[in-house]
Amino acid sequence: MHRPVPRLELLNVTKRYPSIVACSEVNLSVMPGEIHAVLGENGAGKSTLMKIIYGAVKAESGTLFLDGREVSIHNPAQARRLGIGMVFQHFSLFETLSVVENIALVLDEPFDLPALAVRVKAVSECYGLPLDPNRMVHSLSVGERQRVEIVRCLLQDPKLLILDEPTSVLTPQAVQKLFETLRQLASEGVSILYISHKLHEIQVLCDGATILRHGKVTGNANPGQETPASLARMMIGRELPVCQAPVYAGEQRTVLTVDGLSLASEDPFGTNLENISFSVNAGEILGIAGISGNGQAELMAALSGESTVRKQAIHLEGMPVGHLNAGQRRKKGLVFVPEERLGRGAVPPFSLSHNALLTAHHQGMKNWGLVRYSKAREFADKCVARFDVRCGGSADDARSLSGGNLQKFIVGREIMLKPRVMIVAQPTWGVDVGASAVLRQALLDLSRNGVGIVLISEELEELFEISDRIAVLAQGRLSAAQPRGATSAESVGMMMSGLFDEAHVSAAANASASAEAGHALA
Repeated sequence: MHRPVPRLELLNVTKRYPSIVACSEVNLSVMPGEIHAVLGENGAGKSTLMKIIYGAVKAESGTLFLDGREVSIHNPAQARRLGIGMVFQHFSLFETLSVVENIALVLDEPFDLPALAVRVKAVSECYGLPLDPNRMVHSLSVGERQRVEIVRCLLQDPKLLILDEPTSVLTPQAVQKLFETLRQLASEGVSILYISHKLHEIQVLCDGATILRHGKVTGNANPGQETPASLARMMIGRELPVCQAPVYAGEQRTVLTVDGLSLASEDPFGTNLENISFSVNAGEILGIAGISGNGQAELMAALSGESTVRKQAIHLEGMPVGHLNAGQRRKKGLVFVPEERLGRGAVPPFSLSHNALLTAHHQGMKNWGLVRYSKAREFADKCVARFDVRCGGSADDARSLSGGNLQKFIVGREIMLKPRVMIVAQPTWGVDVGASAVLRQALLDLSRNGVGIVLISEELEELFEISDRIAVLAQGRLSAAQPRGATSAESVGMMMSGLFDEAHVSAAANASASAEAGHALA
């Protein structure tokens, strides 16, 4: 009996960079119709390996086989001709073009736009990813934009589809629909390489998994026979810490109040904020859920002071601060962690000690207008040690750190400023399970010391793990905040689509049913 031929097989693939070995003699095999996960911490080599397969990075040594035939892939265009498609974590779409025009840009063969539009509509409906080919991309939700990326790959009849963090911006309902599509593709013989930090998704979706640690394969697993905890243990080599959230025992007081905040977006494709109102108490984490592009950037700018609003719209411990800029609000104890790590949270070519100066310069790092670099280094060294930032030291450039380690430094820097209120956006986006646990516990510890935290996140798992109350931002409007135990992921998912009333009715019905069941048992 002949051994089945793998769709993709890597033998001893190695890629070195000046300071690290990104991949070291990696072996990987994926069968036709298999959904195969690639797991690992930030910096484990997953992205480099996928880029090698897709032709965006050239391996120094090793062999790649496609359907039993040795191939050498020099660029993504060649990869697409060989039947390899990739959907990246960050979308690559032009806002001012239509769906069909965006798709046409990557097709290697001549095309006729009207005929292509018919194909797009047919393929999208066949796989349960309905799209209007003539809609402008700027009018699409994030979930719809991801459909465009996937359909763009499907139109090229891929044999192998690579998906990098495909559910990071989707509602629970959209995730289930995506899984149905992936299973349909697999049933038709398409092989899928799936990268995600959401281990429960890996467990229910994938047929096999390869685990990478420090650029090397450390094991293989059948995710269906594992638990998220056991998969995490294989990834990080130790037990995954569990977040501890003690009850806040300090003084009960409101530290941040937002009242009737409306703001027109400066981005022509942005979202206007409409009559936003909420409050945050000392010792509390208020989670704000929502699909990207529903006003999160505008709300972050208004809260942080990057955009000023009317004076009375925002109060910090009773003081109106809406008219103050970001620096003035920082002096009064409001700090923020932006969504974008590189470029906004940190300056890529600057060292960590220089990046400490960006927001912590008033912590004894300047004297008579001159920078005290020794104090900046001391602050950065303390941050690196306290928050387990894996790097060579405070002299390392920000861009040399993995995403998770840079995020630990940025969040740690703001925590060390001893704020009264922290606004934090997407603190664990694209961060591995080990670093995510460290960051979430740091936020919990900060809140239980009397700090009020506004957590803006698209990760429902994160919101339900550490938030005390949860509200939903959709189309520039904010729902009423609900205690975490009084809502559910399904209800929040409905509200993320803008269905506030329906979600409240559903949540009330679930609560009523639970109460009736309790009475019946009694």
